[in-house]
Amino acid sequence: MSRKYKEMRSCWEFGEASECRRGLMLGMGYTEEELKRPLIAVVNSWNEYNPGHVHLNQLSERVKQGIRESGGLPLEVMTTAICDGMVLKDPKYIEVPSRNLIADQVELTVDGNFFDGMVLLSTCDSIVPGHLMGAARLDIPTIVVTGGYMPLGTFRGKEVVHIRAQDKVGMAAEGKIDPDLYNGLISHSWGICGGCTSMTTANSMCMMAEAMGMTLPGNSSMSAVSSEIRNLSYRAGKRIMDMVWEGITARQIITPESIRNAIAVDMAVAGSSNLILHLPAIAQEAGYDEPWWKVFDEMSNTVPLLSHMMPGGEYSVKDFDLAGGMPALMKNLLPRLNGDCMTVNGKTVRENVENAVVYNDDCIRTLDNPAMSEPGLGVLYGNLAPEGSIIKIAAVPSNLMYFKGPARVFDSLQDALDALRDGRIREGDACVLRFLGLKGRFGTTAFTFQEELKGQPALYYSCAIITDGRFSGGTSGLSVGYVSPEAALGSPLAVVKEGDMISIDIPERKIDLCIPDEELKERLDAFRWEFPSKDYQRYLRLFSKNVGSMAKGGIWDV
Repeated sequence: MSRKYKEMRSCWEFGEASECRRGLMLGMGYTEEELKRPLIAVVNSWNEYNPGHVHLNQLSERVKQGIRESGGLPLEVMTTAICDGMVLKDPKYIEVPSRNLIADQVELTVDGNFFDGMVLLSTCDSIVPGHLMGAARLDIPTIVVTGGYMPLGTFRGKEVVHIRAQDKVGMAAEGKIDPDLYNGLISHSWGICGGCTSMTTANSMCMMAEAMGMTLPGNSSMSAVSSEIRNLSYRAGKRIMDMVWEGITARQIITPESIRNAIAVDMAVAGSSNLILHLPAIAQEAGYDEPWWKVFDEMSNTVPLLSHMMPGGEYSVKDFDLAGGMPALMKNLLPRLNGDCMTVNGKTVRENVENAVVYNDDCIRTLDNPAMSEPGLGVLYGNLAPEGSIIKIAAVPSNLMYFKGPARVFDSLQDALDALRDGRIREGDACVLRFLGLKGRFGTTAFTFQEELKGQPALYYSCAIITDGRFSGGTSGLSVGYVSPEAALGSPLAVVKEGDMISIDIPERKIDLCIPDEELKERLDAFRWEFPSKDYQRYLRLFSKNVGSMAKGGIWDV
């Protein structure tokens, strides 16, 4: 299909309003010739505080150059971009609250101004899914450009990865590591820009964007400081104009089949546990109301781990890039993918990956020689999680595949941290961190507790963490998150008592509170909870009131 300029949204005639817009743009210095071009939103999430986004202003210039040369008029607009790593002290705004706001910002700015297409620039945790949700919602020609992975730091003559510094926080607090070594690791583990160099949420979501066909091939496994990513940004600017003229919109790319492709890739790379929220959210915004957690569960039984990257494995995203990156991984995974899905470059998945080369067959494995037969993610069910809970299987120590221990119950993240720091957590404890879910406290991450526990090996290799909150993409250990329904909704998690025995059987995908059914019912009947609205600002109160089920991605329940 070929479209003409007069068919573009920006050409719709609204009388006086159209003339007002024309006059305002001429007043800003645009020419009449420029105003006769399709208007393309370059939706940038650049800021000076987020290392994953600090370089996106450079990429946006290359995108805009490609758009101009191909006959469009690029207009740069902005969205929010909060970095998880910067706000973990009190993570109430990150991930889902900021993600939903970003999707709304895309809708308001792009739809409100009748842009004809858009290029979305993002890198980090909540921003990539927020942009994709906006794309699915609006269904106009769209390309995503992700900002690439962070270069590795160097310390004492070796490359270092941030995840190997973070997990020493507990040791530092206890004085069990040399301060100069610790401070040196912290100060040299991060590179200048890009997504943190492990399979945390940032790189995981960038890979998902490529897996579902919304980026140009290879984008998600490019270095943030490479010439490749600047070249790709320019080509994305040129390609969006082809999509505008051809009428190729986001929902022609984001389909139930492409979402399933992304879930399969997620399993193959042991992606962030946060994808259990983000991929269903994108699907729901596109109008695909399916039991997506069950799809995750089904995929977990058919897709093995092909690339074992940090935090569970030893490879960094840089290693993955050098091994061939996403095209190579998807080529090896092609028997488990729908190769006929269309992508933004106009080619199918199969066409994009058929010539890819694997340069390190230990980093990127084949289906008949996986890194692990167990998948990256698993869904656990039981009387403690009737609607499911999520665990990153690839990051669980082998001795904790079966667990039973007494509950230590905490109704806030801070209470749990205080207990850990005071030595009140003992080997074999089941640490229950509740009221952290979307309704209770906005999907707060238990990552800081997890990392400090990891710094005490005796606890890390014997304890479980169970929460209705989430984890960072760097999830490790026996960490069960997203317990659904969440405690604030009066679920079984809400009525766990100190000392109750909790059992976890990962091979059987089970998590249970070991009390009689009659007692559980009595506790649930007596439970009452109210949101502490006076403790939070207006946006968070609005979020808690309107957010929907975690199993459907936590989109607005309207």
